[in-house]
Amino acid sequence: MLRNTSSGALPTAFRPRGPFSSQSGDVTYVNAEAVVREFHEALARSSDMAVAVAAITALTSVIRSSSASTVMGLEKELKDAANALQRCNDTAISLKAGCDLFLRYTTRTSALELDNFAMVKKKLIERGRHFADTSKRARAAIAEQGQRFIRSGFTVLCHGYSRVALAVLRKAVAAGTQFNVIVTEGRPDETGITTARALKDSGVPTSLVLDSGVGYVMEKVDMVLVGAEAVVENGGVINKLGTYQIAIAARAHSVPLYVAAESYKFARLYPLSQRDLPLERKQIDFGPLLPPQVAVDNPSRDFTPPAYISLLFTDLGVLTPAAVSDELIQLYS
Repeated sequence: MLRNTSSGALPTAFRPRGPFSSQSGDVTYVNAEAVVREFHEALARSSDMAVAVAAITALTSVIRSSSASTVMGLEKELKDAANALQRCNDTAISLKAGCDLFLRYTTRTSALELDNFAMVKKKLIERGRHFADTSKRARAAIAEQGQRFIRSGFTVLCHGYSRVALAVLRKAVAAGTQFNVIVTEGRPDETGITTARALKDSGVPTSLVLDSGVGYVMEKVDMVLVGAEAVVENGGVINKLGTYQIAIAARAHSVPLYVAAESYKFARLYPLSQRDLPLERKQIDFGPLLPPQVAVDNPSRDFTPPAYISLLFTDLGVLTPAAVSDELIQLYS
């Protein structure tokens, strides 16, 4: 199984002693509460802030405020801070992928070989900021790539609430493309209603369909556009529950399915079935008519195999599912 089974308890190395870290003898301690607080404040500053980018922002602050006096100490602080962030939600795949990529990018550099530690720290801060800035620009790059696939008169089917998918649609509107969108309801958290509201505000003709009505409307659809919680090693995606069945219906009707996803969501996971996904459930209330003896199975996400995906719109370019593994190797090498 791929689930992170780490406990929520903070080990000794996470004792709070300063803004982000403090040093006692040769041991550097990370203030987990401060790191997590910085993460939540970054999310609160903007409703468009992605979870992974908020984590990257918090980790950059750890470098800037580090009390470590050696490269090894600084690397340990970053790893401890990343672990603290992942404990916020140990099933959040994009959070873990963002932390892993940030650690790879900042610590795999020739700057670590410099004799002057102050210069090493300066270079790492620069790399951290560059990574954060690049991640923030990813959505705009994807929107530019993806909007070219939306033609005038198209009907686009969307599922769930994805900021990057919305960015693609808004970019197409800005380019003067006339199209309409069908949005699934997105139970149990009504993400489709949130998406429909955002599209209405952007002037896009939008209709809402029940999640169970996807097969019924698919014959009217020209393309499916979804986001992703994670893009995995074989080119498949993990996304909101229902994405897989939409992909099956799209393929049956020869409708292309496109995925919009930032490269910091590329995760080193290789699920072979739905059972391999980190388990996360959404609360749902069926009311008093459902007998209490009836079990409710309410996973929040599913896995769509690469065979059902036409293309992925990413900040690395427009990729086929087969190209994802090569990009993952480069990102993590």
